[in-house]
Amino acid sequence: MDKIDQQIVEALRENSRLTYGAIGKKIGLSEVAVRKRIKNLIATGVIKRFTVEINLSQRANAIVLISVSPSTSTSSISEKLCSIDGIRGVHEVTGQYDIFVNISAQNIAEVNKCVDEIRSLEGVVNTNTMIVLKSWG
Repeated sequence: MDKIDQQIVEALRENSRLTYGAIGKKIGLSEVAVRKRIKNLIATGVIKRFTVEINLSQRANAIVLISVSPSTSTSSISEKLCSIDGIRGVHEVTGQYDIFVNISAQNIAEVNKCVDEIRSLEGVVNTNTMIVLKSWG
């Protein structure tokens, strides 16, 4: 990835809705050149996906720390967690807990439903839920 590719990626990070032409004007390339470079960035795996960022302040958000039974594979629990509606990220970590997840739901009742589903997984022995009050960045 060269300097021009980095400029394209940065432009997309700032506003993924920019047209190829708008990106080209911003960094001094033609629309066709930008299109080819983005196609190459996707093909080489530099750009994995395009996504929508939702204003999470309009939702109920939580972090759940999870302890897994020593007789259960942490990765198997992580895979199951990925399929639970409302979970936005699953992270295996070191320390007192084995996994932490990010939850984003319409309201606290939906967060609670998600936490109940986590607790019902065989192999989950303990959870610690923290409701996010305010986020920065």
